[in-house]
Amino acid sequence: MTDSDVPHVRSVRPNALAAARERFLTAGTVDSDTVRETIAASWRRSRTWNVRTNHVELAYDKNPNLESPLVNGAAPVLQRLREQMSDDAVSIILTDAAGVVLDRRTGDRRFERRLDQVQLAPGFSYAERFVGTNGIGTALEGGRATGVFGHEHYAEDLEDLGCAAVPVHHPVSGHLLGVLNLTCWSRDAGPLLLALAKTTAGHIERELTTLSGLREFALFQEYVRACRHSNGIVFALNNDIVMMNDHARQALAPQDQSALLGAAAEAMSGSKRTALDVDLPSGAKARIFCAPVHTDSGPAGGVVRARIIESPQGLLPDRPASHPLLPGIAGSGALWQRACDEVHAHYQAGEWITVRGEDGTGKVALLHAVHRRHDPAGHFHVLDAAEPAEPADSGSGSAGFLDRVRQELSEDNDGTLVLRHIDRLPPASAQALAVLLYQQRKTAGQTGRRRWVVATHRPLDHDDNLAVLLRNFPGSVEVPPLRHHIEDVRELVPHLLAKLASAATLTCSPAAMRLLTRATWPGNIAQLRQVLRKVVRRRRSGVIEPGDLPPECRSVARRVLNPLESMERDAIVGSLLDAQGNKNEAARALGVSRATIYRKIREYGIELPQ
Repeated sequence: MTDSDVPHVRSVRPNALAAARERFLTAGTVDSDTVRETIAASWRRSRTWNVRTNHVELAYDKNPNLESPLVNGAAPVLQRLREQMSDDAVSIILTDAAGVVLDRRTGDRRFERRLDQVQLAPGFSYAERFVGTNGIGTALEGGRATGVFGHEHYAEDLEDLGCAAVPVHHPVSGHLLGVLNLTCWSRDAGPLLLALAKTTAGHIERELTTLSGLREFALFQEYVRACRHSNGIVFALNNDIVMMNDHARQALAPQDQSALLGAAAEAMSGSKRTALDVDLPSGAKARIFCAPVHTDSGPAGGVVRARIIESPQGLLPDRPASHPLLPGIAGSGALWQRACDEVHAHYQAGEWITVRGEDGTGKVALLHAVHRRHDPAGHFHVLDAAEPAEPADSGSGSAGFLDRVRQELSEDNDGTLVLRHIDRLPPASAQALAVLLYQQRKTAGQTGRRRWVVATHRPLDHDDNLAVLLRNFPGSVEVPPLRHHIEDVRELVPHLLAKLASAATLTCSPAAMRLLTRATWPGNIAQLRQVLRKVVRRRRSGVIEPGDLPPECRSVARRVLNPLESMERDAIVGSLLDAQGNKNEAARALGVSRATIYRKIREYGIELPQ
């Protein structure tokens, strides 16, 4: 077994771990000899999010998507495991990519009642930002198999439980679909729990491959055939994936891409080839030719060819942009484009750089886009100093991160290496990394190998701890927060919707777009993506109206709210909507004074409904 989670937990006395957790909660210090780095990092995130430690109380989603390919593909696997473990106090839990529980199977009634008490039940989200360190949420944050046992949980209500969780990915696109989690009494958690969770997650992914593999392979074959016989715009789509050639990405603005995808999805609801003209948001007009693809097991989607037949006045269909066209990202605001141009120029010069910006601004996405434009099949690897690996032979979390960097630099390949969150390295580790990179630069100069190394970090008040490390990066580029290029929200919304699994036919109404562009987005593009993910869970097609947006879109708070503040804001917005904007009625419904609700409206920047 390659993961050291369970053996490590067994080697630490519960009392020592409980004492270490208590010290962290009171003093903020972590005993690295007692607490694994994965858990310590999660505790820090939980503290940042102001997660409550003394009580688990979660928001409830009464309409989770229970008809997704994940739920359907996992059902027979979960049932077989349930039958094998019918006499054990073990719960088999499946969640979506947001940590919302979709399916729970438990054979022991007493254990099932215990899970109900902590709301580990269908409809509740066990994302880390809501409940703190736990198997499901921490596996989602780290993107890898994770065990959390006993006192490692951030919330004390969960201390009698042990969890082993493994992310489940789409077998074709690689997108995160959800998490398979096994939960039992902490005292019963053995070294095989994580191994069993990994095996079960593998079975689910193989089942998904069986269900979707033949259909998507047929769609891919038709897409490749169309690309070989056409120099124009070609894309293919079904409910799970969208494929688009380079010409489509370069010739079409993101909002035009979304409009074409929506028109094609609607046109291919039938079984016949279709040709139609589509008016695009940019003012252009396109003619699309839709060819559904069928297999013996049912519809596989369709392949679409398109060409621009009418352009906005004064523009040519294939007019080159004034900036490099980068795949997979959107935005034409001046500050955002300047960051794109600068990163692109440094890449072409082969100059190592740091990319700085607030969390969620799209730093890694921008680097990936530049890499893909020049070397789409090349090696692109991200190592995160905030979530270091834990090799069995490493002495600490930072040592594990350095081992991974050393191994990556020793491999004989070119490409791009991104070192995320270098500002979170302790000074000694930053110094050691500086030496590693200096040696790599000398070796690269002697061998002629071209490896582009980039580091990302948040804006620094001072860089004393990183001064030596930063000398390895001659250039630096700042990625602006979303509030500084808020005009790009109009391009980002259709772009992000097109990436969400079931959002090919979703568009945004002008009224909803006005709300989105008035928000300040303290969580930047990542927060906008999360908002749209919530919308897509409730509305899968049609037009997004203001009522479809979550309450946070009526707030212009200048900071990221903690979960309790978010719940309070949502309650106030809901009461104001119910009272049609009457603050006195809303205050009475909430049981607070008029002065309190006025103060909260100002504090949260709530915009009243018209």
